[in-house]
Amino acid sequence: MRMRAVTALTGALALSLVSGCAGGGAGSSARTVTYWLWDANQQPAYEACAEDFEKQNPGLKVKITQLGWDDYWTKLTASFIAGTEPDVFTDHIQKFGQFADLKVLEPLDDLGIDDADYQPGLGANWRGQDGRRYGAPKDWDTVALFYNRAMAREAGLTPDRLNDLSWNPEDGGTFEKAVAHLTVDSLGRRGDEPGFDKDHVAVYGLATNGGGDGDGQTQWSTFTASAGWTYTDRARWGTRYRYDSKTFQSVVEWYFGLAGKGYMVPFTDYNSQSNQANTQVAAGKAAASFDGAWMISSYDGFKGMDIGTAVTPAGPAGRRATMMNGLADSITRNARNKQGARKWVAYLASDECQRTVGGYGIVFPATPGGTEAAVAAYRKKGIDVGAFTEPVADKERFATFSYPITDYAADVYALMHPAMQDIFGNGKPVSGLDRTNSQINLILDQ
Repeated sequence: MRMRAVTALTGALALSLVSGCAGGGAGSSARTVTYWLWDANQQPAYEACAEDFEKQNPGLKVKITQLGWDDYWTKLTASFIAGTEPDVFTDHIQKFGQFADLKVLEPLDDLGIDDADYQPGLGANWRGQDGRRYGAPKDWDTVALFYNRAMAREAGLTPDRLNDLSWNPEDGGTFEKAVAHLTVDSLGRRGDEPGFDKDHVAVYGLATNGGGDGDGQTQWSTFTASAGWTYTDRARWGTRYRYDSKTFQSVVEWYFGLAGKGYMVPFTDYNSQSNQANTQVAAGKAAASFDGAWMISSYDGFKGMDIGTAVTPAGPAGRRATMMNGLADSITRNARNKQGARKWVAYLASDECQRTVGGYGIVFPATPGGTEAAVAAYRKKGIDVGAFTEPVADKERFATFSYPITDYAADVYALMHPAMQDIFGNGKPVSGLDRTNSQINLILDQ
């Protein structure tokens, strides 16, 4: 019944979008290209690109609008229905498949974008099931372990040791030992010391970013991937999810079990709006957290706090693993200024613009040249970003993987979001994912 409701909602949305696209692009004109993005930190870099673009294309203007993440997708979807969509917008790998199916995206096959010009895998991910390109590679990110250097020193954990951790789902390995030792209760006892009180913790070893929904990007994905598990049966456009895998379920059970032992911030303390992992570290409530490269500047800006980074721990499969996600720029099918939009997106995807963006040291652009510019900019700020770039450069020691790319991503989220929260927050057995997985695969069978 629940699955039918989800499916029906998706169907209704699809009909609304297709019938509601009347052509719009509010604010755009023959001389203006409207462009939406969600990251306020990146806006100055793209304003610099827009200035260069306007110089090279006299008469064309780029109007940039920034919206917060939560509002972004709601307003974008509403704009498709109302016919007020932007000409160009920053797209997410988990969103574009449904947008492409709803035919609200413009194919970009004729923009001359070559996958070989970008970091491996970033270009190919933006081809739909019809083989057409719907996104121009923009940037990438990986996940690493941020940690409070002072707390690590007090625990006797050196940077070298934190960069050499390993784990397994049986006893947690040296990673769990480190997290336990970073944990301190209200009487000053560490998590691995006699008498430790898990119900009165002053500093948790590991912060939490919640249940992780169906992807676990900054939660459990580094562990499930380094155990050899994959989301689906294919790298792209998979037809079967694998949340019923015993490997997956054993890893998730161990990972959420860290909270039960008092080593990780419990789900009750997590809030997606006001108390995410970075906030827990900034408040001194947690000593370390897994987070993405997009948060480097935020962690570096914590007042009075020296933050280090370490690579993800090695897993049972022998390598360290991190999700490597990439964003792209997409053009809306009903863009008012489609010709200008094409020129703008081609410029956004160029090494010239991406080097400009990289120079701001806030994100890793998709081209190797843009990435090099970003690394140099971070270095100039005194920030070592090796924990994020090393997994991309060293394929022997590291495995990178993408978000799952399938149909019905919104439905997968709708089913996995409460299921993972139920396991983390309410202690429901991981075996319940067997049923959730069956529901998801039934939707994919349609």
